[in-house]
Amino acid sequence: MRATLRDVTLTRDDSTILAAWLITPSNPTGDAVILLHGVTDTRAGVAGYGELFLSRGYTILLPDARGHGESGGELMTYGVLEAQDIHAWVDWLRKDRSPKCVYGFGESMGAAILLQSLKYETRFCAVIAESAFAEFREGAYDRVSEKVNVSVGITRTLFRPSVEAGIAYAKLRYGVDLGSASPRAAVAGSMTPVLLIHGIEDVNIRPRNSALAYAARPNSTELWLVPKAAHCGAWSAQPQEFERRVVAWYQDHRTTNALIQGLRHGRNVGHASPAPDDAGAP
Repeated sequence: MRATLRDVTLTRDDSTILAAWLITPSNPTGDAVILLHGVTDTRAGVAGYGELFLSRGYTILLPDARGHGESGGELMTYGVLEAQDIHAWVDWLRKDRSPKCVYGFGESMGAAILLQSLKYETRFCAVIAESAFAEFREGAYDRVSEKVNVSVGITRTLFRPSVEAGIAYAKLRYGVDLGSASPRAAVAGSMTPVLLIHGIEDVNIRPRNSALAYAARPNSTELWLVPKAAHCGAWSAQPQEFERRVVAWYQDHRTTNALIQGLRHGRNVGHASPAPDDAGAP
């Protein structure tokens, strides 16, 4: 499959320079996908998904998140700052490529960032988020639970002071409130169609996180809990079904930006009540 790769950069309002690859297939459909990687990873980590989209004519943009790879930035903020970076990348992509539809696909932290970008970015035709946390605190408790091999309930009790101290330090030292990182709230306040994917055997970020995000706005949101899949492991566990669902989600929501904007500005969208803490999921 022939495609053209181009290195691109974007300078944000705080002077942070972000880096990305723009890859254009030889037979573009006019649609584009932004692919977002996980924590401590780089754009190369999600490049494997590129063939899935390039082979179907999608142009893809693979940014390095701030503080990762070749992008600048003093620290990662789990979506607090990165969400607006995605808004800026959509601006750039629409000016450079003028795509008919822009879609988003994120893994782990990239999934959480993508969902939080919906607070600022209304032009996605649809997005897909795999293994995202629902709230920063929930994600932190899950990560600690995995490392010390105790239940999340025990982690919330024993490690709450440590998590809160970390949040307080980031706010004092960097002026960033990590506790405000909330994909669940962003989904609740958005009209963008969202497909949430989560492996049932994920102990890094447990599937209850995607269940919480789904419960915040079940209308135009879909949740696929994947048997025998670990963290970001849906494609490995069920490759054919993964490809079918991902491709169908984009195709089913391939609508014009004018229609999307008309729906958004034609009526108000209420916020659903938050789901119970366990959301009835693993």
